This record gives sequence, C-alpha cells and structure tokens, in this order.
Amino acid sequence: MKQNFSAGIQHIGIPTNDMNATVDFYRSLGFEPAFETTLKDENCRVCFLKLGNMVIEAYENHQALHKAGAIDHISLDCTDIEAAFEFAKKGGYRLLGDRIEELPFWEKGVRFFKIEGPNRETLEFCQRL
Repeated sequence: MKQNFSAGIQHIGIPTNDMNATVDFYRSLGFEPAFETTLKDENCRVCFLKLGNMVIEAYENHQALHKAGAIDHISLDCTDIEAAFEFAKKGGYRLLGDRIEELPFWEKGVRFFKIEGPNRETLEFCQRL
C-alpha cells in the first residue's frame, strides 16, 4: 500500500571537510545561510543554505570523500514522523537505526530516521518541530 508521509524534499545533506569553503562556494551561486550550529558532542559544524525552496545541509564531519556521489542523504519533509516510522518498520524497509532521533536544529528541533534505498542511497524522513 502506497503511503504519503512527505510534503516533498526538505534538504540534501552534503558532508564537507571545509565549511568555510563550502559556504563561500554556495553563496557564490546565490544560496544564503538559513541556520547554523555546532553539534558539541560530535564537534561538527552544520550550516543549512537556502536558495528559493532548495535547502542544502552542509556538515563539517572531516570525513567527506571528495569524489562523485558525495551527497550523503536526501531528506524528505515528513508530516507525521511517528506514522512514517511505523510504516517503514512494518513495511520491511531497511532502517538505518532502531529509533526516531532528535537534533536541536531550527527553532524547536527536528525528529528523523533513515532508511536505505535499493541503490544503497540514504533517505531521511525528517519532521521540523
């Protein structure tokens, strides 16, 4: 049964080893920083860059591979994270974690989980709170 828990693409996640160069590059294309933070436990800078309705989540994890296919994940803008998670579990999708996670992004945080697609791509279901 087809389910719809998404309102479209929320963002595309790109790892980087140099946040300043990444922000400068996307700014030169017209993107503007929309939200920036540092995940203290992981010592990871995160910057969401926006151009129109397109959002890129750049995160400085110092593990970027610098080769074709470097996009880490596609995030779907989830409208009901609990229902989507139950659907994924019951539907036999390959979950990349055993629970819904939370991060202090945006004003009130986000809740998300990830599944693996048929080509080993990562799809993230993410709900802004």
